Amino acid sequence: MKYQEIAQQIIQHIQADNLPQGTKLPSVSELVKEYGVSKNTILQTLKVLESKGVIYQVQGSGIFVRRKKRKGYITLLENQGFSGDLTYFDVISKVINVSLIPAPEEVANNLYCSQAEEVYRVKRVHSIRGQTLCLEESYYKTSIVPFLSDSIAEGSIFQYLEKGLNINIGFSDKYLSVHKTKGEIAYYLELPENSPMLLLEEIYYTSNGEPFDFTKNYYHYEHSQFFLQS
Repeated sequence: MKYQEIAQQIIQHIQADNLPQGTKLPSVSELVKEYGVSKNTILQTLKVLESKGVIYQVQGSGIFVRRKKRKGYITLLENQGFSGDLTYFDVISKVINVSLIPAPEEVANNLYCSQAEEVYRVKRVHSIRGQTLCLEESYYKTSIVPFLSDSIAEGSIFQYLEKGLNINIGFSDKYLSVHKTKGEIAYYLELPENSPMLLLEEIYYTSNGEPFDFTKNYYHYEHSQFFLQS
């Protein structure tokens, strides 16, 4: 069993039992016995859970449940996409288009590829409870993501990458900036031009450190809430 699978099972256990902050979890040795894996696998599992803000460890005392994030807040530290981050809501993703294009200069610079290389461009609008959350514009390197379609983009692209293509998603860089809406961004966010918006640029890497996805998310200023842990 992979450490990511164990981490997900522990998260599900915490959520299902509604464990409050400070609840002590089984020790490393107990987890090794429970899941039948090596100590190193459990240590990797705990590292993942800590990075997600699910647990904290106190040397000599044990492993404890950390405070839950507020419902409806988007976590900026995780690499799981919209459907994974907003599990309490029915996130609707409307696909505008999926196309294969030569990498624009900005995309090539962020994905470390040539402009002659083709990339998949995915444009989607994400909504929650009938309210527009954001316009997403993503670019995927075809050397790592050889195929995408409208039907795949209607669901979780990251689940497809992990389960369908066996891509190990490693880490990401995120950049936040504030802008004003214009053109198609204003149109898809259903806002007047020159309204405020938040731009979140993300670069996702495989576990080997190769960038494969450059994304721009344009967030509706009235419908977006974010969450960070340190």
